[in-house]
Amino acid sequence: MRVNEKYSTLPAEDRSVHIINICAIEDIGYLPSEGTLLNSLSVDPDAECKYGLYFRDGRRKVDYILVYHHKRPSGNRTLVRRVQHSDTPSGARSVKQDHPLPGKGASLDVGSAEPPMDYHEDDKRFRREEYEGNLLEAGLELERDEDTKIHGVGFVKIHAPWNVLCREAEFLKLKMPTKKMYHINETRGLLKKINSVLQKITDPIQPKVAEHRPQTVKRLSYPFSREKQHLFDLSDKDSFFDSKTRSTIVYEILKRTTCTKAKYSMGITSLLANGVYAAAYPLHDGDYEGENVEFNDRKLLYEEWACYGVFYKYQPIDLVRKYFGEKIGLYFAWLGVYTQMLIPASIVGIIVFLYGCATMDENIPSMEMCDQRHNITMCPLCDKTCSYWKMSSACATARASHLFDNPATVFFSVFMALWAATFMEHWKRKQMRLNYRWDLTGFEEEEDHPRAEYEARVLEKSLKKESRNKETDKVKLTWRDRFPAYLTNLVSIIFMIAVTFAIVLGVIIYRISMAAALAMNSSPSVRSNIRVTVTATAVIINLVVIILLDEVYGCIARWLTKIEVPKTEKSFEERLIFKAFLLKFVNSYTPIFYVAFFKGRFVGRPGDYVYIFRSFRMEECAPGGCLMELCIQLSIIMLGKQLIQNNLFEIGIPKMKKFIRYLKLKRQSPPDHEECVKRKQRYEVDYNLEPFAGLTPEYMEMIIQFGFVTLFVASFPLAPLFALLNNIIEIRLDAKKFVTELRRPVAVRAKDIGIWYNILRGIGKLAVIINNLVMFMSDFVDWVIPDIPKDISQQIHKEKVLMVELFMREEQDKQQLLETWMEKERQKDELPCNHHNPKACPDSLGSPAPSHAYHGGVL
Repeated sequence: MRVNEKYSTLPAEDRSVHIINICAIEDIGYLPSEGTLLNSLSVDPDAECKYGLYFRDGRRKVDYILVYHHKRPSGNRTLVRRVQHSDTPSGARSVKQDHPLPGKGASLDVGSAEPPMDYHEDDKRFRREEYEGNLLEAGLELERDEDTKIHGVGFVKIHAPWNVLCREAEFLKLKMPTKKMYHINETRGLLKKINSVLQKITDPIQPKVAEHRPQTVKRLSYPFSREKQHLFDLSDKDSFFDSKTRSTIVYEILKRTTCTKAKYSMGITSLLANGVYAAAYPLHDGDYEGENVEFNDRKLLYEEWACYGVFYKYQPIDLVRKYFGEKIGLYFAWLGVYTQMLIPASIVGIIVFLYGCATMDENIPSMEMCDQRHNITMCPLCDKTCSYWKMSSACATARASHLFDNPATVFFSVFMALWAATFMEHWKRKQMRLNYRWDLTGFEEEEDHPRAEYEARVLEKSLKKESRNKETDKVKLTWRDRFPAYLTNLVSIIFMIAVTFAIVLGVIIYRISMAAALAMNSSPSVRSNIRVTVTATAVIINLVVIILLDEVYGCIARWLTKIEVPKTEKSFEERLIFKAFLLKFVNSYTPIFYVAFFKGRFVGRPGDYVYIFRSFRMEECAPGGCLMELCIQLSIIMLGKQLIQNNLFEIGIPKMKKFIRYLKLKRQSPPDHEECVKRKQRYEVDYNLEPFAGLTPEYMEMIIQFGFVTLFVASFPLAPLFALLNNIIEIRLDAKKFVTELRRPVAVRAKDIGIWYNILRGIGKLAVIINNLVMFMSDFVDWVIPDIPKDISQQIHKEKVLMVELFMREEQDKQQLLETWMEKERQKDELPCNHHNPKACPDSLGSPAPSHAYHGGVL
């Protein structure tokens, strides 16, 4: 139980005496239940700090949390420590948790029989103390808490005061809203009427959040400057920097601050990688459900975004950006645009499918195959075991293939290629609108801090140079240092692609051998359904292999990227994305590419068939073509990946990890009835959540789906419909995961979706290769639709003009003030110098005394 919780309401002059007496009574066993007595005399101090959202004083907000493991004493030693902390006059409460110096909360009485720590624990504590001391020198305020419900885990709460926030906001060039407001250009005439009608129609599906309402005025934004604070509205300093911005500023300080007294310089990334700290994260704004929960942005996001009951509503993208940052906001904005664009594609796909159903009886090829009068005898499909067969036996397959192989599917493939180009242009325009709305129009990403692994390799290289008595200035990794890693990457990727091809070849041999085995079956029903049986079982094998290899290839791609030792996190992420996408692209699409472009084209002819390994005759397409088999393969793989890999894994695995962590912490923590009754602090609850692992898995599954929708849509016109249904669930699933299952990620500024856009363009170009006509039309669409909407370009130009006018007016006011002052000084000089006007007389230097004419905040 926390001492400062129990005695926070006692008077300062009597606090130490009462604490000592109570603890002494506890020591000899006369007070078995201290909480029962004291809880009736005082209020819960945790409520004053909103259960961990503020420091113990209830005023300073917690902006960031550092977590570390420590060996907490038990039994009588705990009581000795409580007495030691409480024996300080009038300041006992602040020594343990409110004292700014790090490490004070873990101090013990000299006489306590605490076993000495091992070398590694002592080294970690030494680094933590130095690092936290450097954070204090950087201006941050710290507060330690080790008496938590999680056994052996300590927390360091970090608060950034106002002067630090202003300093870092200026360094980071954060655009903040000024006092100046201006009207946004509104549409006029017919467009205004259409927009008003659309707003009324779509009002029921709009989220009920203030950030999503259409705005007619906007504040002019400008990079924050301490010298120009008068430009900004600082009437409420507590809310001027929101929680997202505050945590971003603290994280930048954490990355920049190092401890150098250890073996080598270490920042927060190195400290986390070496286990000095177990975790580092900003806090969620509060609880999202439950009784008497205060209103906060997290609760609002849960109600209007992360519930499956609001699947039909638009996403509150501005609120998502406000809470999670621009990078995550752009992901959900892109996912929303992609899902909206799937609606017209799904409608056209359904029409194409219905057209195939309506014209099935008018298809001449399938009618001739089903006509018993044309009973054509076909050659055996395999050697020795297979017999001759009638073409009319493939009647059902030929009729079914017409559903996906008709004149409308040709139109649909062209339509989808143009749809892909239109989608890319539409997203660029949407992205530009978001950049304007989120004040990112002039934002340029700067080089990030080096990664911990890169710093370690550089240190190793510099130490080697020192041992050889060479210069060590500006040591960095060159391509020669990375050449073994590059060679390993090349060989490994080629090997894994070869493994994928080998697996596809193995499935081909399985189909050939299984078809031959089923042909010898005595049952007529088995022999008549050989193609369907073989195709379905082979596709299921492909699906299982694809899902397993996706996980394996993801781990291998991360390992290959790590051995390259990229310098920055951005470089690491881009290299990882490229490798993972290449391997998963080959893994997911190779079986489909084989059926679409290679199967049935290298069969040979009767008397001169093509054989694999001189034993297995190359398989053929059905008499109606391979399109029906391609449809079966595409539908099972696409739907199977979405249902099993994307949704089931995303729901099941995080919950399983959370349950395992809960059992582990419960097993480690000693049973204590009073501790169980207490409400957990916010940082304790968030520590039990899953760490944020980045957006790569989220983007990857959507990019692979985009490939299914655009590359092979001619064989499966219903692919956009199934993708649409999946994405409607995916948006709410991801939203719920971010709001309820994950720790709050650090907000990252970004103006686009990065390398993913180039991958999308590559898939779109691959989709239009099927027609030169389509490529020309897609380029025409790209030229017709401008990247920047006209109204946004006008608003950006208007902001620049208004900013220039604002500064010109400020300069004119300064000039006018200066001229007024000079005129007054000139008039004073013209007055005669006598004893009646001593102020007009020059001083010993020959100049009149200046008058203070400047006003604070003007210059």
